[in-house]
Amino acid sequence: MQYRKLGTSDLNVSRICLGTMTWGVQNTYEEAAAQMDLALEHGVNFWDTAEIYPVPPTNDTAGRTEEIIGQWFEATGRRDEVLIATKMAGPAPLCRGRGLTPADVEEAVDGSLKRLKTDVIDLYQLHWPQRQTNTFAQRDFQPFLHTSDCGEDIEGMLEALGKMVEKGKIREIGVSNETSWGIMKYLKLAEEKGLPRIQSSQNPYSLLQRNWDTSTAEVAMQERVDLLAYSPLAGGILSGKYLDGMSPQGARFDLPWGQGIMNRHYSNRDSVYVRQYVDLAKDHGLTPTQLAIAFVNSRPYLGSNIIGATSVTQLEEILSAEDVTLSEEVLDAIEELHNAFPSPSLGREGPSDNRR
Repeated sequence: MQYRKLGTSDLNVSRICLGTMTWGVQNTYEEAAAQMDLALEHGVNFWDTAEIYPVPPTNDTAGRTEEIIGQWFEATGRRDEVLIATKMAGPAPLCRGRGLTPADVEEAVDGSLKRLKTDVIDLYQLHWPQRQTNTFAQRDFQPFLHTSDCGEDIEGMLEALGKMVEKGKIREIGVSNETSWGIMKYLKLAEEKGLPRIQSSQNPYSLLQRNWDTSTAEVAMQERVDLLAYSPLAGGILSGKYLDGMSPQGARFDLPWGQGIMNRHYSNRDSVYVRQYVDLAKDHGLTPTQLAIAFVNSRPYLGSNIIGATSVTQLEEILSAEDVTLSEEVLDAIEELHNAFPSPSLGREGPSDNRR
């Protein structure tokens, strides 16, 4: 397993990060515990969760994933072997009436600390911008989304998060689903006001969704704000398991909620785009999963690659990609496919209203 310091911090994170958003709905505690055990055996020391997990979030399940991790920490005594990242969400009823405002930060942090059964969170992230943006599946800039900041207070959030750092409740901070402008705004205010700097931005990135490369990659490399790549398998479709009309029982897109929550991937599940990458992998003696994960691992601005699995067997295959180095021939072929089909998991699905 390879490791690197996240951003400018001292957090030495594994190149693979264990994602957890299925724990508590698709996965039981026992299944989640088996994944945590296996991840540590393979040197994965970085785990990501969120206060609203598992997905799909509901009033009855929000927080359950953090509780599962906390139960495992308590049962095993291995908290000190893990760098734990979680996220503050809102505004939404699922956040117990809170917003994504400075006044809500300590309550959110304390809730996560309690559920995780820990005294400190290693990386605390803001799950999405308070303002409306063209995040998630929006390919192009849409001016009508940028006419209001929806009460966003970036400086106030940095001040509130700084107080949590001072109190020893969190170590470092990051953002998620953020734009190039947003990242630069956080960095500018941190430098001007002497506030904590963000070390990472957790954004979608895969063979099918590479909008990060358009402009944010330069920001990331120049400013040392690392990408925490999520959905590297595009919701599982890059494994090829949905080709030829297949729909494996219990897989995400076989579930009633799966198609709606990640429609940008679902629409490509049996597409020529996926088939091209599956064929490329097989032509070079790789599984499609290994190709997809190894590609994200190869990115120079990567902090960590957030992988998700619903079984130990899936997790073992994903982890095997850590030993894969893609040849120049394969990388060139990927770029040819990307140029022919640039980011097909992006489209115009309607505005992303973060106030929901």
